[in-house]
Amino acid sequence: MNTPLTSAPTLKTERLILRGPHRGDLPEFTRFMTTAPSLVSQGETVSKEEAWYGFLTGIGHWQWHGFGFFTLTLHDDDAPLGRVGLLKHSNWPEVELAWHLFEESEGSGYATEAARTVRQWAYLQKNIEQLFSYIHHENQASQAVAKRLGATTDGTRAPHEPDAEIWVHPPGTPNAP
Repeated sequence: MNTPLTSAPTLKTERLILRGPHRGDLPEFTRFMTTAPSLVSQGETVSKEEAWYGFLTGIGHWQWHGFGFFTLTLHDDDAPLGRVGLLKHSNWPEVELAWHLFEESEGSGYATEAARTVRQWAYLQKNIEQLFSYIHHENQASQAVAKRLGATTDGTRAPHEPDAEIWVHPPGTPNAP
């Protein structure tokens, strides 16, 4: 049930373990994608079948790009808290740094802590020089995370997602010592 489904590395922060997806993560991911109040308010919930496809797409990201979503857990508990990672769908102009925290994990700073770690990994290990976040224009919680990460926006909307503003993260230096 907890067998890794990708070749994702394991990253650690002071409080968190960031690991690749496991089969056992699917029920909590499905519950979140089908019923989370944050997704309901933005009209972004999906069916159980669409959640399953989304979960598999996340696994496919690791196979295709060598990056994807990390599942967040605490050091002493393997229950998923949410996902933070990198996305690059075929119709997206740039690599996105994205986060989805499950409701009970919101407000603890986990998204910021994990996103900082993933961003550093992207810059140093994946040679990505610039990251973007596509954030719904009404999603103040995610906008606050982006600000804490030093990302900025001028309000320009993403061509592939008209309700999302483009947030630009500070550039990285790939393979810096």
